Amino acid sequence: MFKELETSAVGTQRPLTELLAALRWNGDGLVPAVAQDARSRDVLMVAWMSRESLEETLATGRVCYWSRSRARLWRKGEESGHVQRLVELRTNCDGAAILALVDQTGPACHTNRQSCFYLKVEGNDVVVVAAPEVDRPET
Repeated sequence: MFKELETSAVGTQRPLTELLAALRWNGDGLVPAVAQDARSRDVLMVAWMSRESLEETLATGRVCYWSRSRARLWRKGEESGHVQRLVELRTNCDGAAILALVDQTGPACHTNRQSCFYLKVEGNDVVVVAAPEVDRPET
């Protein structure tokens, strides 16, 4: 499907079922998902989605991931209240990754930083470039 869309005109439409079938799920039935703030365009986090979590996300508008550590669906913010509302969903050109443009409530990172990408490499050093927004980590 993705190869066929490479030369398609803008506005070309295909059924969602074709996309779901064509995504490049790994051996565990997962695909990486990048969450990006829909307004600021800051990259917030990277997680995994299963077909079930992707379908739930599309059906409800609330972003749902697959938690490998919990071995279950993980509805972002289910314990912390730091919910992600889906604004737009895209895939990359070969179906190997998902981009979720989201409206983020509160910090996205379990360290209570706005983004999980708060560590910057500068030469031979790693520098923390963002402070937590609150004192307690997300659970």
